[in-house]
Amino acid sequence: MFVSAGQEIAPAGTAYRGEHVQLDLPALATGSSATVAVPDGIEAVIVLVAGDVTFGASTRVRRVDVFDAPAAAMYLPPGTSIALTAHEQTELALAATVGGDLHAPEGAQPWFVDPSAVVMHERGKPGWQRAVHDIVADAAPAQRLLVGETFNAAGQWSSFPPHKHDGGDGEPALEEVYYYRFDRPDGFGFQGLYDHSANGDGDDSGRAVLLRHGAVVGIPHGYHPVCAAPGYRLYYLWALSAAPGTPRALALHEDPAHRWLHDS
Repeated sequence: MFVSAGQEIAPAGTAYRGEHVQLDLPALATGSSATVAVPDGIEAVIVLVAGDVTFGASTRVRRVDVFDAPAAAMYLPPGTSIALTAHEQTELALAATVGGDLHAPEGAQPWFVDPSAVVMHERGKPGWQRAVHDIVADAAPAQRLLVGETFNAAGQWSSFPPHKHDGGDGEPALEEVYYYRFDRPDGFGFQGLYDHSANGDGDDSGRAVLLRHGAVVGIPHGYHPVCAAPGYRLYYLWALSAAPGTPRALALHEDPAHRWLHDS
């Protein structure tokens, strides 16, 4: 959604709104300014997807696209705001919690994540190799949010072996949303969603979502593996929010039917 010059942007969940996490995808035209304002009760993270923007008075960052460089981001505690100025057309992702029970410590201020501070991991084995970038994770002063990016090489899988983090097997209860982009306009992939392991009890039915550039998939529960079609690099922003009373920890439960892959 394009934002009018001078407009105040507040989390509204226009791309996805779940029980604990929401996502907006605002865009700024060249030369325009706006303010991102987070009301008391929730917290938010702004991620630069593509463009050239100044956060506040002097923190200017540029990113050609998501495959160009690690992200820059701004964590906004409850009840804070930040001014933005776009020097070219700029695309942003605004992830936020849902609810109203979070309050910032006295004196809390927006917290900038420089691209050099993004923590990068290489994960998996051939067939399911990917790069995972932690943007707002252990070092950030967030209360419930965890935000990062995953990059699949062409033909590779991620969120694999399939895992979940809905609290059903003792892991922390987190709700997640994925936002997808591809390195070519015709790129595509698939997102699997299912609740029961193949070697467990209960209904093993699930569904597959065809992913195109710009797709958004909410994941309130269940296993959620991803694959990229051969020839197309796939990217997704991920944002998780812990349920009230749940630790803010990226601990997951893997589908027992597929854990053997670690030893293959």
